[in-house]
Amino acid sequence: METTLVLIKPDAVKRRVVANILDMFESHTELEIKQLKLMTLTFEKAYEHYGEHDGKPFFEDLMQFITSGPLYAIEIIGENAIADVRRLCGATNPLVAAPGTIRARYATSTNRNVVHSSDSIESAQRELKVFFG
Repeated sequence: METTLVLIKPDAVKRRVVANILDMFESHTELEIKQLKLMTLTFEKAYEHYGEHDGKPFFEDLMQFITSGPLYAIEIIGENAIADVRRLCGATNPLVAAPGTIRARYATSTNRNVVHSSDSIESAQRELKVFFG
């Protein structure tokens, strides 16, 4: 079994599509939501999660965005949770995301792409500690 992190970002919360996104994960019979937490990130907590991007051109906008309002942190488990979740999320750029994926349906841009998901077992372990201790 794998465990992964998903963030439903502030743009999705503001646009009231959280239930739709959660339903997409819950409808996937191989995945189970283990923990769900509503929170607004402090700059420090956001930096702990996204600090590896410090110095990149998009970093300041990302930090401003991710701390701009509440988000949902979700721990999801499943046999191939990381790959399955990433497939459900779709490509970061919603214009090239596969039809029916979360980002194809709900994202408005690459920078406002409604969800984050861990990209590896190592990232998932690190990220889950940030959000769930």
